[in-house]
Amino acid sequence: MDKRIEKLFSFINSSRTAFHTVEHIADELSGLGFCELSEADKWELCDGRGYFVRRSLSSLIAFVYRECAGGFNIIASHSDQPALRVKGSAERGGYVRLSTERYGGMLNYTWLDRALDISGRVAVRVAGGIEMRGVTLHDACVIPSVAIHLNRAANDGLKLDVKEELQALFGFTGSLEDALAKSLKVNKEDIISHELYLVSADEPRLIGDNKDIILSPRLDDLACVCASLEAFIKTKDRNKEKINVLAVFNNEEVGSETKQGAASTFLRDTLYRISRDEVSYLRRQAESFMLSADNAHAIHPNRPELSDAENAPTLSSGVVIKHNPNQRYTTDAESCAVFAELLSANNIPYAHYFNRADIVGGSTLGSISNTRVSVPSVDIGLPQLAMHSLIETASTGDYIAMLDAMEAFYPSSIVFDGKNIKLN
Repeated sequence: MDKRIEKLFSFINSSRTAFHTVEHIADELSGLGFCELSEADKWELCDGRGYFVRRSLSSLIAFVYRECAGGFNIIASHSDQPALRVKGSAERGGYVRLSTERYGGMLNYTWLDRALDISGRVAVRVAGGIEMRGVTLHDACVIPSVAIHLNRAANDGLKLDVKEELQALFGFTGSLEDALAKSLKVNKEDIISHELYLVSADEPRLIGDNKDIILSPRLDDLACVCASLEAFIKTKDRNKEKINVLAVFNNEEVGSETKQGAASTFLRDTLYRISRDEVSYLRRQAESFMLSADNAHAIHPNRPELSDAENAPTLSSGVVIKHNPNQRYTTDAESCAVFAELLSANNIPYAHYFNRADIVGGSTLGSISNTRVSVPSVDIGLPQLAMHSLIETASTGDYIAMLDAMEAFYPSSIVFDGKNIKLN
């Protein structure tokens, strides 16, 4: 297996929730000498050194500080995925069930009859306060289908009752709190609260005749998170003119309007503190560029009529530039031209994506973030199938193209100068 794909798979396996994703990134950056900052402290930044800051332990912004640099080169992606949030457990008719509710726009039926982990964070009472601990209970539960013999109309169109049919079978005795206490090695009475999700227990794999099809949970948007992290690390010493920024936001799947989402003040606060005063911040903002990285829909091989045949990619088309006239994507003629030229100069394949004119598509964090930090931006992503399914499909070649594109972007210098654009 290509080492870049191997690294992606390892990243996905360790990133079951937004909290685990950010913890993984923080650990990797710390191991490379990046210094963690606190929003509550005064920042003393040293030229050429790398830093990162977390908010709510589920969003993270990292940067390489340059005292005399101009603007910011920003890549933004998101750490969350649609999932089932766990409310608790209860016994019912000889079964212990987990009560759940949906987080984000998940594809409901794909959650049936699969091994599921329980993953997230738990607040534990300790001497002197409260400690937040990450946890994963592996192969913890299943959501069983109703047999065809008991629902003869199932193949005529399955509509699941979320309140009843998306509750998970946890076992026959015990409780969720018992299992958490055992896993964390604490007393059950010391568990104060939790933020837990059901996630796929499946690991990523390569399939197909040439083993170039990726079948994996959480490709949206961990593929973009992993690629941006890898590119950020690889190019951290290659740009003296700009400040490279890696931004990973939580809550994109529910609209981003949270204290740690792309609609929050997190990015602006961080960039302002890097710049140290209002004038320096505004000047740097004017010389900045952002890639909003979130996956795109590929033409479906079995339902091609759902796409705009002339304006949508297939798998293995390369990096996708996403367009929407209603500003669900932030791409405009200027930002598209800049990014397309960057890709062409580096021989990186790419394609364009528009929704079919009579189908309303999704949105992402680019335009939302731009209401707080207004910089030229382009929405990009990997083409994929089965978006928001528990298991999604993509191409190895497209992931490598995305990685190459991000590695080309971070060392670049893009400056909008009135009517003209300078790209070095």
